[in-house]
Amino acid sequence: MKFLALLLTIIISGQLSAQQKYILALSKADRKMVVLDYNTLNIVTKIPVGEDPHEVVTSSDGSVAYVANTVNGMAHEINVIDLKNFKLIKNIDTRPLYGSHGLAYLNDKLWFTAQGSKAVGRYDVKEDKLDWTMGTGQNLTHLLYVTPDSEHFYTTNVESGTVSIFDHVLLQPTVPPTGVLPPNAKPRWDWIQTLVPVGKGAEGFDVSSDGKELWTAKPDGHIAIVDLEKREVISDIDTKVLGLHRLKFTPDGKYICIVSVKTGELLFYDSKTRKKVKKINAGQGAAMLMDKEKNRLFMSCTPNNSVSVIDLNKMEVIQKLDIGGRPDGLTIAEVR
Repeated sequence: MKFLALLLTIIISGQLSAQQKYILALSKADRKMVVLDYNTLNIVTKIPVGEDPHEVVTSSDGSVAYVANTVNGMAHEINVIDLKNFKLIKNIDTRPLYGSHGLAYLNDKLWFTAQGSKAVGRYDVKEDKLDWTMGTGQNLTHLLYVTPDSEHFYTTNVESGTVSIFDHVLLQPTVPPTGVLPPNAKPRWDWIQTLVPVGKGAEGFDVSSDGKELWTAKPDGHIAIVDLEKREVISDIDTKVLGLHRLKFTPDGKYICIVSVKTGELLFYDSKTRKKVKKINAGQGAAMLMDKEKNRLFMSCTPNNSVSVIDLNKMEVIQKLDIGGRPDGLTIAEVR
């Protein structure tokens, strides 16, 4: 029995040591991806990335990170980084799509917005190739959310003031003027876009856990709430705080956090009553990362050259991290 207990302890210890957890943060000024220990928040290492890193995601097993570079919509590379050995593996050439920004990773597919090309692209990781693209026809297609089943995706189009809702649908053959379908006519799968006007400047957005609502923030201080079933704005909240930039639902879905990159105010709104619960000064925020395990929020305060850590239970700033100049994209990496 003692031997079995010892063996079990060794196995569990081996499994734990085989799994590492990090916070990844991008420094645009330093052109580095900073790797921080998840628990201590000490810097583990800094890895060189592209010229203008904005967003970062990881593969399903957390072993690979992907960093989007924008350069005013002119860049055409996504950096691929090995998180087990902390080194750059390669750069994905996204041409003919330019200005990668928003990212999502599902089922060995890397989705990304291409701001300079007014489009969304999808890269097949296993086949090592761009396997699909879809134009939005909108200016500055910026951030991206893909549903877990990959059958729907949403983008904010900042300069056009719209939200794109894309649905993967089976379309029946179009009947030609003769009124008779050709013998080879058959249904086809395609993507259909619905545009919802939300107001110019809408950038940061998040989707409720039930997938029914999309909230987006605008620099004029308004929050637009889009009903994803009705495909329309069902509520407009005037926070009276200018410079609203990004927002995120808390892990429990009870609150939504909205930050102003102009004033540094962080607002906590009740997601059901749509009423403000609290307002604190947390820094001029950009990218936001919710950490469910420790119930905390990480927020890159780009103009302040720091990352704020907020305790979501107390709704207070508990730490400020120095990861380099002009921090931006954030994510959690669980390397297995």
